[in-house]
Amino acid sequence: MSSTPFLSIIIPVYNVQAFLPCCIDSVLAQEWTDYELILVDDGSTDNSAAICDTYAGKHDFIHCHHQPNGGHTSARQRGLTQAKGQYVTFVDSDDWIDRSMYQLMCSAAQKTGADMVCCNYTAVTPEKEISCCSPFQSGLYDKARLEEQIYPNMIYYGDFFTYGIAPSLCNKLFRRSLAEKHLFQVPLSLKIGEDGLVSYICLLESSSVYFLDETLYYYRSISSSLTHYMDSKRLSENRMLFDSFRQIMDFSLYPYMEKQLDYYFVYQCVLTFAPVFRDMTASFRSARQIFLEECRYPPVRKAFHAVKFRSINGLHNKGYVFCIRHGLYGLFRFFLKH
Repeated sequence: MSSTPFLSIIIPVYNVQAFLPCCIDSVLAQEWTDYELILVDDGSTDNSAAICDTYAGKHDFIHCHHQPNGGHTSARQRGLTQAKGQYVTFVDSDDWIDRSMYQLMCSAAQKTGADMVCCNYTAVTPEKEISCCSPFQSGLYDKARLEEQIYPNMIYYGDFFTYGIAPSLCNKLFRRSLAEKHLFQVPLSLKIGEDGLVSYICLLESSSVYFLDETLYYYRSISSSLTHYMDSKRLSENRMLFDSFRQIMDFSLYPYMEKQLDYYFVYQCVLTFAPVFRDMTASFRSARQIFLEECRYPPVRKAFHAVKFRSINGLHNKGYVFCIRHGLYGLFRFFLKH
């Protein structure tokens, strides 16, 4: 292994003692060996910090950093400030990776000089495994090919809701300078959707991107994970996410992104409104007022009036979209109950 590694692998860690050894062991089993592993313990209160220290004590290419709890983005940012690799990647601490993942991805980066390399991933639930594959052909895409084939369908691929490219940071390699430019723009308080703020902007600014056919990353989907946590704070997080996209993304440079973001915003609202209002304990009158305030929020209002109703799949999704578009809280409650 060289003194300056080709790849820096960053794993933010918070209270995952049950899954962390599996995650780290999958990195240690990699066929590609020119890497450093950066573990950032984000104020864990279980045995996770000790597990990180144990691994770091056994391998000089594993670097462990401890910080007070600041959230997932804060831990990723801390790791990136310590990274020395030409390329960086991220692994979530309850997931694991195929042993050939970085051999294939780093080899593609070395061979082509691509700013990013993307692979497919598998979502693993207690009941089943779901392979999530990009619809784009494998291979190298230069800027002209990105603008023609990738960017117009990058977020919304024409079916509600199918990503052209999944927003996750974890199935992607980034040139370190590219990740450094954009990861630090993400609000630290944002808990959901933050990956896309980095991934999509980096894709838009890449000179070339390489897509692999292989499925190499395994995402553990469990009911207690952060992405399944829903309360009324999610509504304000939606606002923060939508505002961040509109502030960071220059539509004069990327006009094809505005329509895609409208569909993405609608998807995020449908995804969050139903569980949030289903569990809301406020009175009908108070909940209705909250609902109307969210419906009238400019990016939400614009998105729900811009999307084509016939493009929404599923009776309940259509009902939710109709109700949010027209501010019909009573009918929205009806759909929640049936």
